[in-house]
Amino acid sequence: AAQGEAIDAGELEYLEASLHQRYSFLGQAGQWIEPVVRPLGWDWRIGCAVIASFPAREVVMGVLGVIYHLGSDVDVGSEGDQSRLRDQLRAARWDDTGEAVYNLPVALSIMVFFALCAQCAATLAVIYRETNSWRWPVFTFVYMTTLAYIGAFVTYQVGMRLIG
Repeated sequence: AAQGEAIDAGELEYLEASLHQRYSFLGQAGQWIEPVVRPLGWDWRIGCAVIASFPAREVVMGVLGVIYHLGSDVDVGSEGDQSRLRDQLRAARWDDTGEAVYNLPVALSIMVFFALCAQCAATLAVIYRETNSWRWPVFTFVYMTTLAYIGAFVTYQVGMRLIG
């Protein structure tokens, strides 16, 4: 609300929920890694979604739905929730600059990251079971996460220079 304007109950509830998320364990972890993911064009909320999706990458959209206050029962497969999530993502702003968080280079960097990152816990468990060693799952996780980070970084940086 602008200075001097009253805050309605819905806006107050939204602000309260935002503070709870920001200072939750996951929210603090997202803020802690924000300096690392900022070169990818990501804010702490995207960082939270990535952290939460390490056990299974397909939950990233559901986590973003919860982070952007669509509720814990969000169904990103439903038309209504997709529309609400789209609106929330479009409205998301950086805390320090007020600029939109999501743009084409950010979307592309997220897609490149998830295309390259071996973050599925089941996959890493199968690698462990097949090799009977933690060496290969750890190597796979570190190597693929590093490759995904570099790919997302290059995608975002080139995208920002070309698109602006």
